[in-house]
Amino acid sequence: MEAPGKAALLDCCFENENVCLSAASDGSVYRYDLDSGVKVSVGIHDDVATCVEYSPTTCQIISAGWDRKINFWDARSAQSHGCLNSLASEVESISLSGFSLMVAAGSSVDIYDLRSFKKSVHTKGVKVKCVRPIFNPKGFIVGSVDGRVLLEYICRSSSDEGYAFRCHPKSKDGKRHLVTVNDIAFDPSIIGSFVTGDNDGYVTLWDARGRKRMFEMPRYPKSVVSLSYSHDGLLLAVASSYAYQEANEIEEPPQIFIHEMGNFYLTSPSSGASKYK
Repeated sequence: MEAPGKAALLDCCFENENVCLSAASDGSVYRYDLDSGVKVSVGIHDDVATCVEYSPTTCQIISAGWDRKINFWDARSAQSHGCLNSLASEVESISLSGFSLMVAAGSSVDIYDLRSFKKSVHTKGVKVKCVRPIFNPKGFIVGSVDGRVLLEYICRSSSDEGYAFRCHPKSKDGKRHLVTVNDIAFDPSIIGSFVTGDNDGYVTLWDARGRKRMFEMPRYPKSVVSLSYSHDGLLLAVASSYAYQEANEIEEPPQIFIHEMGNFYLTSPSSGASKYK
C-alpha cells in the first residue's frame, strides 16, 4: 500500500504486523492500518515531529520533536496520556528498551523510566544524532554529528566498560573530514554486531565486543539516512537519500536497498536487492 501525505515523513515504526505509525515535518503523528489502507490522526506537535515509537510494554505511542516535547498516546484509544515538556533541546532521536525511554536531545541522552518518569542524564559533549539501545549488557549507543560513535553501559563492570571511536574519519584535502552518523542498527542474530550509516553514503559493519571494524559496504548514491534489520537478521534495509545537510548535495529520488546478510562481502549495491558473494 501507499498512503500519500502533504508533509515529509521523518520517522516511522510498526505497532504490530498490520499497523504502522509515522511522524512528519508538519508535526503530525499518524496511524496506518496496512490491511484496509485507513490513515488516522493520533495527534500533533507544535513543531516538527522527528520521532515516533511504539511501546508494547505500556501499549503507548510515543512521539517527540523540535517543540521540545515528548507526547504519550494510548494506542487503543489514541487519547493523550500527557507529555514531558521540560526538555532543554530539540529531540533528534528516541529509542525504547522495555520500560526505558532513551531520548537524544542536544548533547545529552536522557533516559526515562516509563513507570515513574524518573530521569537520568548522560552528557556526551557533542550533539547526538541518533540513539539506540544495547541489550546485552544493558546500555545505549549514540551516533554524533562529528562522526563519533559512543557506547555506554548502564550496569558497568570491569569487562563491560563504555568507549568511543571515530566512525568515519574520511580524509579530505589532507584534513580529517568529520561525517555525521545518521543511524545505527544492531544485528538481532549476532550479539555485539551493529552497522552505522553516514552522511557520505557509507554503511560500516562493526564488532562491539572486539572493538573493531568488520567491513565497509560500497558507497551508496546519496547519504545513508536510515538502517533496519529484519527480525531474524537475514536482511538489512538501507535508505539512501538527499539529507538536506550538505550545501553541495544534489536532490535526487530516494532509494531503498535490501541486502542478504550471508557474510561480510557485498557486490556493488543496486536499487532493489543485492546479494553477498
